[in-house]
Amino acid sequence: MGTYKSALMTLAAGTTLAFTLTHAAQAATLDDVKSRGQLRCGVSDGLPGFSNPDADGTWQGIDVETCRAVAAAVLDDPEKVAFSPLTAKERFTALQSGEVDMLSRNTTWTASRDNSMGLNFTGVNFYDGQGFMIRKDLGINSATELDGASVCVAAGTTTELNLADYFRANDMEYQAVSFDESSQTAAGFDSGRCDVLTSDSSQLAALRLQLSEPDSVKILPERISKEPLGPVVRQGDDQWFDIVKWTLFAMINAEELGVNSDNVDQMRDNPPNPNVARLLGQDGNFGQQMGLTNDWAYRIISEVGNYGEVYADTVGANSPLGIERGINALWNDGGIMYAPPVR
Repeated sequence: MGTYKSALMTLAAGTTLAFTLTHAAQAATLDDVKSRGQLRCGVSDGLPGFSNPDADGTWQGIDVETCRAVAAAVLDDPEKVAFSPLTAKERFTALQSGEVDMLSRNTTWTASRDNSMGLNFTGVNFYDGQGFMIRKDLGINSATELDGASVCVAAGTTTELNLADYFRANDMEYQAVSFDESSQTAAGFDSGRCDVLTSDSSQLAALRLQLSEPDSVKILPERISKEPLGPVVRQGDDQWFDIVKWTLFAMINAEELGVNSDNVDQMRDNPPNPNVARLLGQDGNFGQQMGLTNDWAYRIISEVGNYGEVYADTVGANSPLGIERGINALWNDGGIMYAPPVR
């Protein structure tokens, strides 16, 4: 009996040690980023408005700004980011293997991705839906008229699955023309390899700008899916999960509270209400609770901006895409964008 009990105790101790070592290995992201002095962020391989290098090679887009906001919170410098362009097929492996610290790559939050791949979605920075883009001269006005069409689509995405579901549900046939990268789908569509290009509606608006004759195409009115897009981290590191999650929440809360990059210093020095004081580190120790300084959100807003500022400059009114806020407006302004309070 003593030998049996001793064996059980040894097994339990070994299991506890293995769990502790595994947890320690998984939970070191913040320390790794700080010691490296740089955040490694996986982005798309080139999607205007979301993540795309400009003529000078500087990455731009709403997903890029999310990465920069995390770097501002953690390293007090939004430029300390190494961007890794990843295809749809590469993105999850790169995160799972530790090649990148986070993904901010127009990635749809789904049950299977959240539950079975060792990943955690930290929130939504853009609510989207899948649509179809066609040439105007086809005379088609509805997606229900696409029976028999050839469709350019990005491989390894929920877009492929939604496409199959939609055509099956409407008793229609189609021929998929698959590509690894979104830019390749646009090039294939532009060269006539397919009749239709399908993707998230925001991506269609961006890809349309890459076509040789943007005015010759149109986006059909139907949206065939829900596509909540947002940042992703590895499971097993709750501290890092909280940091990336609350970085996004801070940007959303700042817009709601009227705090922006122009007035953040004034708001910090003379908070108009307790909510602003807590957000900007003048009350409470919310940054310390995550292993950061208490001015973490102040850094984000002063160095990157609030959610509304970032949206306008990357995909909204101040950008070539000009996408209206729609459901991405704040919850108190006709949309569904909402963040828990800092308190």
